[in-house]
Amino acid sequence: MAAPFTRVYRPLWRIITTTTLNKGVRNVSSTRQQWSAQNVKTAGVASPWALHGAVCLQRLPVVSQDRSPIEDEFMELMHQMELERSLLSDHELRLLEDAARMSRKQEEESDEEEEDYRDKDIFTAQDLEDIWEQKLKQYQPAQRSQGVDEKGVSSSERCLAESLILLVKKDVGSQKLWLLPQIQWQTGETLRQTAERALASLPVGADLKATFLGNAPCGFYKYKYPKDIQKEGSVGAKVFFFKALLSGHKHLPLEKNSFAWVKKDELQDFLKPEYLKQVRRFIMAL
Repeated sequence: MAAPFTRVYRPLWRIITTTTLNKGVRNVSSTRQQWSAQNVKTAGVASPWALHGAVCLQRLPVVSQDRSPIEDEFMELMHQMELERSLLSDHELRLLEDAARMSRKQEEESDEEEEDYRDKDIFTAQDLEDIWEQKLKQYQPAQRSQGVDEKGVSSSERCLAESLILLVKKDVGSQKLWLLPQIQWQTGETLRQTAERALASLPVGADLKATFLGNAPCGFYKYKYPKDIQKEGSVGAKVFFFKALLSGHKHLPLEKNSFAWVKKDELQDFLKPEYLKQVRRFIMAL
């Protein structure tokens, strides 16, 4: 006897789900194709903006800042309180002992003690203080400041108690402008590598060693080229700034009109207002 015919019914929700998934796959594939075509089209068109990497190189303070009158008064008060509450040191106790022995010697109250010290070279605490005083006179402390007239703004040894920022003079069209060290980006390198190359491309006399603070830019500035140097398809430059701290350099003479180590409050004398506005956003007052 033949087996009865059996119909197989597929649930309606499964048919709908299968159809929706097939449409979704087709939609994703078409979207990917559109993205690929758009990327190919974008890659073929050169950007009218040139990318630049720049470095904000700071020299940290070398010496502490001068104290204010209030700080001097407070320091004197703390020294006086410490002196009043402190115990005598070994040297101070020795001074008192020497003074007492000299007093007894003058009054001739201790003949036996004198016999004990008669054959010995007595080296008192006062003798030590005299030696220390002579050494102190021979000590010459380093200068805490170097005037601008002595070193000039091209030297990083000026204003030792304050933070300095390196500026370089660049040719922008027919103008010579003070800027942070920058250089144009090259294909295949990161923007940080561009900023490092901007520092390394300075004249050999600089020979600056720096520690970069992170891989992300700390600031951004966009400017247009002067009309006399604008080319077809080239409008201007986009500059990405990176922070760095000076870790070492050779003390070699630099061109006075090409380099400048300036304080934060001196930037307005060198930079253009719009450029200065962007730079001040990330300058650290250390």
